[in-house]
Amino acid sequence: MAKILLVEDDKILSETLIELLEDEGYDLTLARSGNEALDATYLAEFELMLVDVNIPDFDGFELLKMLRNSGNTTPCIFLTSLNDIASLSRGFEVGADDYIKKPFHFDELLVRIQALIRKSYHTLNNEIKYNSLIYKISTNELLDAKTLVSLAPQEKKLLSLFFKRLNETVAKQELLHELDSVNESSEGVLRVYITKLRKVGLEIQTIKGTGYRLVKA
Repeated sequence: MAKILLVEDDKILSETLIELLEDEGYDLTLARSGNEALDATYLAEFELMLVDVNIPDFDGFELLKMLRNSGNTTPCIFLTSLNDIASLSRGFEVGADDYIKKPFHFDELLVRIQALIRKSYHTLNNEIKYNSLIYKISTNELLDAKTLVSLAPQEKKLLSLFFKRLNETVAKQELLHELDSVNESSEGVLRVYITKLRKVGLEIQTIKGTGYRLVKA
């Protein structure tokens, strides 16, 4: 289940988008202002941001500029009623990945969301074949011979991150942050989840002193 941050202060539009996107299987977090959005990005990692330009505190352009300057690379789609070339240009200059003008059709927004999320997994498809397994990006599910592999919510968080960073080393602290786990037993719990993922067929290497890597030949 991909996590999306929606930054929108219009109550009716935000409620409509949350309902529609949750029906599609996405996990939505709503921020109604620039400061709320910044707080949300400090507390959680998102696969995508949907950002209205005209929001309280400071506009969406300034919000994205601050996030990009801090190293945040989460894909972002601007939602705006602005239709002039200068605004379009500024949106891309501050780091937007896409731009959709209000009013828009939900189906069009959904297509753009799906395309950007697939791009973050470095694929044009919704599925990633991994040995005898298939990983479904849109639902964050793992299939073995068309049978759904049963995974706990925390294991699915790691699953998404590993496939997004396939063949890359993921630092232990980044994995713990994904789990929102910071207590003394955190590393032990992480090892338990890694063991479970290995048992279902994922080749996860331990990179001593650093973290873990999901490898695929």
